[in-house]
Amino acid sequence: MTAQTNEKSATAPNHSQAAGGALAELRDPSAAGLTLASSVIVQLREVIMSGEFAPGSKLRLDDLRDRWGVSLSPLREALSRLSVEGLVTFEDNRGYRVAPVSRNDLTEVTRLRYELESLALEEAIRKGSESWEQTIVASFHTLNKFEQLGRETPEKLERWEVAHRSFHASLLSACDMPLLLQFCTTLHDRSDRYRRIYLQQGRKPPKRDIAREHRDIMDATLARDVDLAKSLLRKNIESTGLYLLSILQASAD
Repeated sequence: MTAQTNEKSATAPNHSQAAGGALAELRDPSAAGLTLASSVIVQLREVIMSGEFAPGSKLRLDDLRDRWGVSLSPLREALSRLSVEGLVTFEDNRGYRVAPVSRNDLTEVTRLRYELESLALEEAIRKGSESWEQTIVASFHTLNKFEQLGRETPEKLERWEVAHRSFHASLLSACDMPLLLQFCTTLHDRSDRYRRIYLQQGRKPPKRDIAREHRDIMDATLARDVDLAKSLLRKNIESTGLYLLSILQASAD
């Protein structure tokens, strides 16, 4: 029995690390092995999510070609992919535009996030190895370091964003359900877009102990307490969603 358990611990980490690595690679413009279209996807996704391209603004193909020095083929492929992800819209005779923001969209994204991420977290807790636990601890310490440094400048904010994504990805990475992870990643992107747009506008983060929330999620996950971990994750996602909804409503007023 012990030998079998040790053997499982020795082989299982590869699955969780691969899942986490794949999620990171899809969001890293410098990742090795990306095709030209994939590189454009990553870079275009980033400028949309950061708010550099405002919600609803027209995406002019000639301008994008000049910016990244690419032909229409990889550019259209990137726009098509981001349309599927909900970050870009296309209308006949109007072309491509950055997807608008709305209260209904944010409400739906928030609900789907906590439903699907809760499912992924439950599976990850059931299947995760010791190596998966170590990855969570390491990603939390990195996130906590950048949390302490603050998010007052664009550079600090970007470092925090990368660490924040890595932490949430590490929690789910051992679920061994690639399609579910893909859905979770897309929803996380769409939620992050709202948060990043408003933070880039100089909005202050909500008055919450974010570091404590992340620590509590980590502790419950490492303790393999499925119900508590899912409850804390849901509260974390819902609190962020409610905060962003309040800003969206205030902006509309």
